[in-house]
Amino acid sequence: MLSTRLLTEKDLGEGYARKAQRTPNTDDVTVIGCPTLDKLGQDASTGASLDFPRKAKTAFTYSRNSNSELSEELYSDTAQKLSDGVNRTFDAMASCPKYQVVAGSTAIDMTTETATAPDLGDERWSQLLTYAAGGQRTVVKQTAVRAGNIVVIVSGSPALVDAHLAKALNKARAQG
Repeated sequence: MLSTRLLTEKDLGEGYARKAQRTPNTDDVTVIGCPTLDKLGQDASTGASLDFPRKAKTAFTYSRNSNSELSEELYSDTAQKLSDGVNRTFDAMASCPKYQVVAGSTAIDMTTETATAPDLGDERWSQLLTYAAGGQRTVVKQTAVRAGNIVVIVSGSPALVDAHLAKALNKARAQG
């Protein structure tokens, strides 16, 4: 069961609280300015979940900074299917360094920049996403690592992603 391989508050340490999971409604989400992402679907346009049959997800807030969040996704499939799926999504996002996501009546300006991923696992991908709406800007780092037949994706505040990525991968592998 993949959910037992996800990070917990105990793994992360003091100051982290599990965030309630909610199912996003993507029916009224449109991508403007990036046909490649639009073809992949609404979840891909914002770096949300990938489409694999076996998956688990969790998210945390970091109480020392009310704007800091950390989420982890874990996927399992054949190495080739995982590699193809993650490559397709990250390549699509990188193909459009600037685009817009319209959710309901809110327009969000998005920029995507490829980042260097740490030398972990068999394959790795990383990017910085900047969301801008209503005069507010949020930078999110998203790093994915494939190790055998699992992919771990850690997203959130860049410093938190860097601090916890290896821990997430090690926990996912230890129970594999």
